[in-house]
Amino acid sequence: MKLVSWDRHFCLSLLAGATLAGATLATATHAQGVDSLSNADVSAGLRKALDQGINDAVGKLGVPGGFLDDPKVRIPLPGKLEKARGALRLMGLGGQVDELETAMNRAAEAAVPQSRELLKQALRSMTLADAKRILTGGDDAATQYFKQATYAPLKLKFAPIIAAATARVKLAESYDKIANKAVELGILKPEDANIQSYVTDKTLDGLYLMMAEEERAIRKDPLGQASNLIKKVFGAAQ
Repeated sequence: MKLVSWDRHFCLSLLAGATLAGATLATATHAQGVDSLSNADVSAGLRKALDQGINDAVGKLGVPGGFLDDPKVRIPLPGKLEKARGALRLMGLGGQVDELETAMNRAAEAAVPQSRELLKQALRSMTLADAKRILTGGDDAATQYFKQATYAPLKLKFAPIIAAATARVKLAESYDKIANKAVELGILKPEDANIQSYVTDKTLDGLYLMMAEEERAIRKDPLGQASNLIKKVFGAAQ
């Protein structure tokens, strides 16, 4: 019985050792795969993939229906005003509410194409260290890089475009008056009281969300990409 017990303990030890060795080997293989790439390949492959992601994200959002017809990014009325939509309809304001929501989303669709150059400028500024961090990072590592580099300048760039678009809607001024009162009553957050600021923030949220989706698609299926360089670089990172 002691021999059986010892054999069982020995087998369990071997199994644990094999599992640990396998995990170590997998980590080493992953690192070796990335390290085996030349700096030129890492930089060129990642830039090509991210350039593709920028074009796809901007192309999907910066067209009629890009925001309005996509539930993932569609911009609703802010906070509790959205929850009060039913009550507003009972008050005979349903058509005006729909008009305002459509206008907000159309404004976002008009602004997004203006992001392309700033995003590509951030791409051109990417260092090799940035590229390697992104390549071996999480599913949205590149998107987070772009968000950090472009959020503030894009907000400034979007603001006048969205202001011009929402100014064409008669309810914009009425919204601001209602929203300010809602803030006083604690129904609405102060940052949501101005329609232009609210739509600008939501436009940026939608843009980065779509970029993250494009990034995850490339990471999930690098071999399904048209570019051999993208296949090589992201394949090595898996």
